[in-house]
Amino acid sequence: MIYPAIDLMDGGCVRLLKGDFNKRTDYTVPPLDVAKSYAAAGAEWMHVVDLDGAKDGKTAQTDLILDVAAESGLKVQTGGGLRELAQIQRLLQGGVERAVIGSLAVTNPQMVKFWISEVGQERVCVALDVNIGEDGDPYPATRGWTEAGERTLWHVLDDYMGTGLKTILVTDIGRDGVEGGSNIDLYKQIMTNYPTLDLITSGGVGTLDHVAELKALNPHGVIIGKALYEERFTLEDAIAC
Repeated sequence: MIYPAIDLMDGGCVRLLKGDFNKRTDYTVPPLDVAKSYAAAGAEWMHVVDLDGAKDGKTAQTDLILDVAAESGLKVQTGGGLRELAQIQRLLQGGVERAVIGSLAVTNPQMVKFWISEVGQERVCVALDVNIGEDGDPYPATRGWTEAGERTLWHVLDDYMGTGLKTILVTDIGRDGVEGGSNIDLYKQIMTNYPTLDLITSGGVGTLDHVAELKALNPHGVIIGKALYEERFTLEDAIAC
């Protein structure tokens, strides 16, 4: 399943290089128009990130995201700045299919486990954005990738086993926006170690060969962002390859 992605700041579509807010590219096409074009191309889902929320720790694009969910014809999963159950419930009740929880999944796992039990495992995705350490292990970062984590991805995932967590999204920050290929070895290891989890991959896709390489792993989903904005290939081709 291909998940085309849009990142939102100040009401528009942007992309960051390696999660750096100082390396931002703005795109002029309105977010809803982008979403509708993806629906017309055959997408079923869309991944939407509130980057203002991820950076500042409070949701900022909720109304726009709800408009996209209501009018695009796509199922939407979204995250960025979600810190309270009420925020998640507003999104889900407003038409969003799945809430994506990032930083709090690392810093306050007990709260996130409670949210999963409250809204249901199908409605929550835990997003773990990792830097690869000098020891070769992946370490989840927090607060819009601005703070490095001390626990490995494996420690974080082990803590969620048996809690009802179903869907995870893992991004290698060092590959995000670079379009040089995804961290295939990392995704293989996740799928081998945690076969009960639905893995959505993110970061690094720049060619159809990259898409095909990821599809060969048979993950639950593949997120593609910048490559579609920059017209490296079409969404139709990515879905078909």
